[in-house]
Amino acid sequence: MRAADSIRCWGWPDLIVFDLCCATGDHRFEAWFASSESFSDQQARGLLQCPVCGDDDVKKAAMAPRVGAKSNQQLVARAAPKPAGAGDASPELVRKLLADIAAKQAEMLPQSRWVGRDFANAARAMHEGRAAEDLIHGQASPEEAEALRDDGIAAMPLLVPIVPPETAN
Repeated sequence: MRAADSIRCWGWPDLIVFDLCCATGDHRFEAWFASSESFSDQQARGLLQCPVCGDDDVKKAAMAPRVGAKSNQQLVARAAPKPAGAGDASPELVRKLLADIAAKQAEMLPQSRWVGRDFANAARAMHEGRAAEDLIHGQASPEEAEALRDDGIAAMPLLVPIVPPETAN
């Protein structure tokens, strides 16, 4: 099995998404689960982690319920023009695109070096010529990421969250 196949979960029917938050920095993020029981199981086993700060004290955040439009408002919503550039992306297309992104990321990560929480310093050292250019990935706070951007240092978040190597079992 290729590495990309192990992270694909799009064949599961009816995945649900939860808004989550960590206790340390109160960072909000979302994650997809097969069921509420799957979330509870992963939480109990300590498998959930904040993608911003790495905190493993993760809980469900308050979420607004999905409420359908009133029957007299559905006609207005259907008649409203689509914004420029809005496509007719089907759920299947979205799943395929997300799976392709996850597969490409899984292909590229083994070629990159994990630097952990030292990401901002390592990226800055390479940018300033104090370290050899290298492909790296790691963790940075929102403030560190903003400072890198402000200084013209190219960095971007991984589109699919990963488990840091030292916490993987």
